Amino acid sequence: MKSLLFISVLLLVLGGCTIQKPGKGREVPAYSIEAFYENISVHGGSFSADESKLLVTSNKSGIFNAYKLPLDGTAMDPLTHSTEESMFAISYFPEDDRILISSDKGGNEINHIFMRDTDGTITDLTPWETAKSNFYGWSRDQKSFFFISNKRDARYFDLYEMGLEFFESRLLFENNDGYDIGAISHDKNRLVLTKSITTSRNEMFLFKRDVAETIQISPENADATFNPQQFSLNDNEVFYLTNNGAEFTFLSKYNLESGEVEKVYETDWDVWYAYHSWNEKYRVIGVNQDARTVVRIINMETGAEVDFPSFPDGTISGVSISKSEKFMKFSLVSSKMPANIYLYEMENGKYKRLTNTLNPDIDPNNLVDGQVVRYPSFDGLEIPAVLYKPHQADGNQPVPALVWVHGGPGGQSRVGYFSLIQYLVNHGYAILAVNNRGSSGYGKSFHRLDDRNHGEGDLQDCVYGKNYLSEMEWVDSSKIGIIGGSYGGYMVMAALTFTPDEFDAGVNIFGVTNWLRTLKSIPPWWESFRGALYKEMGDPTTIDSVRLYNISPLFHAQKVTKPLMVLQGANDPRVLQVESDEIVKAVKSNGVPVEYVLFPDEGHGFVKKENEIKGYGQILVFLDKNLKGFEQSVK
Repeated sequence: MKSLLFISVLLLVLGGCTIQKPGKGREVPAYSIEAFYENISVHGGSFSADESKLLVTSNKSGIFNAYKLPLDGTAMDPLTHSTEESMFAISYFPEDDRILISSDKGGNEINHIFMRDTDGTITDLTPWETAKSNFYGWSRDQKSFFFISNKRDARYFDLYEMGLEFFESRLLFENNDGYDIGAISHDKNRLVLTKSITTSRNEMFLFKRDVAETIQISPENADATFNPQQFSLNDNEVFYLTNNGAEFTFLSKYNLESGEVEKVYETDWDVWYAYHSWNEKYRVIGVNQDARTVVRIINMETGAEVDFPSFPDGTISGVSISKSEKFMKFSLVSSKMPANIYLYEMENGKYKRLTNTLNPDIDPNNLVDGQVVRYPSFDGLEIPAVLYKPHQADGNQPVPALVWVHGGPGGQSRVGYFSLIQYLVNHGYAILAVNNRGSSGYGKSFHRLDDRNHGEGDLQDCVYGKNYLSEMEWVDSSKIGIIGGSYGGYMVMAALTFTPDEFDAGVNIFGVTNWLRTLKSIPPWWESFRGALYKEMGDPTTIDSVRLYNISPLFHAQKVTKPLMVLQGANDPRVLQVESDEIVKAVKSNGVPVEYVLFPDEGHGFVKKENEIKGYGQILVFLDKNLKGFEQSVK
């Protein structure tokens, strides 16, 4: 139980409860699921060597492929043409138009790194069938790149360097102790490593390759996290993020010669990322401010902040500065607009949009802005959430509602664009995306409140989110369901199982239903994180198994009485298909309506438009039938 002092501090940080007053609604066109998924997703943005174009990833073709996006504003062109497996762009080569790509098979997360040559030939540079390989950056001399792979030992990621002349890899660091690779010095001699202790505590180490020496550079037994960002250009300092001695994460630096630590930047929210441009002319800082990203750019030569344009209706992400430090690419997203890529000229402050991602058949004025609200939970703790109120809702026309639960544990619902949310809101469903205790972004004390408390306090936060919705005159309190994916899917099943009278229907998107199995069957490459995960959730091989059994919906499925829909990817390595198979079978045996959508070519998250249209379209049909109370076809 938290102290009264902590409650008082948290209330000051989070603010008071927000009550939504009724307003006159208006009718809007009901767009089809196909219309919403005619939107284009574009992300990434690696500058080409001549800085005339960007390398981006887009699902314009219906599946993710790599595209070149010219900076003159002309249309992007595909560089890969996959129709089966998603191809995610990594980077242009430093001195020519070859590119690196990442891809797995059907969402199994066993990524390989591919090279696309300028003639279109694609070569697998990491052709080890069962090994996962991830790009880790270019060397300073631009003659090689770094990557991590678990080809030697499926449990741990070693660090390799691959030269660009013969594409042969050499081992730089053999990882036998469960470290995570952080920053790499420009001379390649020193690495910053971290080791997870719990999900909210780790340690940071400096490894010297020339003498094979590892020393801890984070304070002994610090109750904090440490996240290396990069070495300074002269390799004398390491910049890192930490919440050591503080509630929120800040930017700090460690001097390798003196061991001196200096705080660089701190605010009242978590610093999410920080890095320097190629020649350290600029420092970019991203702050996770109340479910939105706020970006600050500092001119390191003058110490002045760059007069970056303000976008009050959107949030900025994906900031990167070109090697010449003349251009910056950034993405801008809002609740009513999928992320678009912009080009910013550092010298004169001019900017322009390079993409148009919203389907032109959809009027953004008919979509809904997400509003950050707060409500009290069972113990008085203020819970942040993002509320989406349908345009047609008012006191004379109350609408059904959904409590939306993010993934994790430890994720965060943020203000941004998600086609499924806008689709459901457009069709008359209010949505409250809760950031239950244990969510990120609201300080480390808040983040830890669900440790060994899953399915209890966090579940009550969802129930009290339903209560918050029920108090609104424009919500039909007799028609409130719950929806979520991954950990959010677990919360859906926990709600239907352990509080069977609270919600009127549930949509479980690849959610955990048997913690004993899930925690025993995590992917082998999660080995370095296994102990930390067990300390938060419980160890299924110990007496903790009793509690894990008790909070696993599968073993109590006879309590489920409300309609259920389950969506699952057959190749999911995190939440195995058997989890969904078994919960569907168990709930059906209760005589409860159950619908099951299984995709044979998806993993932990659906990335193909065809599948999104099918699965998410059926969610509306299910809700209309089981929450609104009438049947209709997919619109």
